[in-house]
Amino acid sequence: MENRPEFLDQAIGYFNQAWELAAEWLLSPAAWSQFGLLVVAYLAAHLVARKFTPVIAHVLTPAGGQRTPLAKARLFLLMFLPLAMPLLAWAFTGIGEQVTRSLFGSGAVIALGKRIFLFLAVRAFVKQILKDPFLKLLGRYVLIPVAALYVLGLLEPVTTKLEETVVPLGNMSFSLLFAVKFVVISGTIFWLGRWSNDQTRQVIKKQKEMRPATRELAAKAAEIAIFGVAFLVLMNIMGINLTSLAVLGGAIGVGLGFGLQQIASNFISGVILLLEGQATVGDYVELDGGEAGTIVKMTARAAILETYDGRWIVVPNEHFITTRVVNYSDAGSANRYEAPFSVSYDSDIEAIPSLIEKAVAELDFVLTGTEEYEPDCELRAFGDSGVDFAVEFWVNGIDDGRNKFTPRVMMQVWKTLKANNIEIPYPHRVVEMKAPAQDTA
Repeated sequence: MENRPEFLDQAIGYFNQAWELAAEWLLSPAAWSQFGLLVVAYLAAHLVARKFTPVIAHVLTPAGGQRTPLAKARLFLLMFLPLAMPLLAWAFTGIGEQVTRSLFGSGAVIALGKRIFLFLAVRAFVKQILKDPFLKLLGRYVLIPVAALYVLGLLEPVTTKLEETVVPLGNMSFSLLFAVKFVVISGTIFWLGRWSNDQTRQVIKKQKEMRPATRELAAKAAEIAIFGVAFLVLMNIMGINLTSLAVLGGAIGVGLGFGLQQIASNFISGVILLLEGQATVGDYVELDGGEAGTIVKMTARAAILETYDGRWIVVPNEHFITTRVVNYSDAGSANRYEAPFSVSYDSDIEAIPSLIEKAVAELDFVLTGTEEYEPDCELRAFGDSGVDFAVEFWVNGIDDGRNKFTPRVMMQVWKTLKANNIEIPYPHRVVEMKAPAQDTA
């Protein structure tokens, strides 16, 4: 038919070629001998893998859950055991291909079987060995389809077709093959960058002799360096001239100057915080806006505070620079608090301080031993219903949520006052009722 689509003609042509090839193989003794060699190669590979895989697994498995570098290397090799059978079949088929080509001068059938075994190895690698979600996605939608095209002998025609298909984009243009390569290579490079960044961060966090702020600064510097190098490597591999990005860089600069002022400000504030070390991960801070909690993470844009009720508060880094911040952990772990109480006017107020100071000092969490940390009970005011006191005490930690130091101190004060028959006052009110004046007239 003259109006038949071109792709349909191509499909019919491929089908006819496949049919002629299948008919030739079915009638050829050389083809049948190659089929026999494929079966022998598969059975031999299955037998060898079944016999030696348990032995190799036993040898490579570290004893007693060791985590040494050698043990990790053995565990890494152990991951590839599922590839033993298809790779052995591929190797045995390669030997058979050399034999058939030397005897019959042809090895098309066994070459196809060899490619099929290689496809099975690729499939096992993606399904059983790759664990990272991104790499698994890349293997499923890129590596397996490429291996399938290779098996069918269509890899070169498809590659040529993608190379010839050009997509215009303004003053630029690129082929579909370039787009596919860019996605795959950029994804792989930045995955490696992320993995390297995670490993580097773990190594830096183990350096306990470094200050927390210094560790965070080193981790951020390493992250910027790793992804900067990844970007340059990607541009070099893809053959992209960096000078062509000058216009884009200028546009980004203008955007930072106008639309991204807060982001740039927070980024610079985060760098200043890391350099000065005024607030870092693990510190308990309270900001002017009322936000309070322990810093659990510092990003390029904000700090994450965790309150004692388990909530996370995202505070922009700029707030740590432009507002007043109380850092309860910066000067050390010891903090002073006070517990107020009142006693009746009938009490011996001169004896109160020594009684309370001695009782509070008996609590195991209250710091004692030096004059600076000893509990101090002070008279604060003469109230409407009683005499107001407050006992000051020092503890290691923050008196909020999980610790609750002040309630335990106040309970100790209550027990002490009750044991010494000291009355805790409550408001008294005297109501005077007057009878209406009588008219004497």
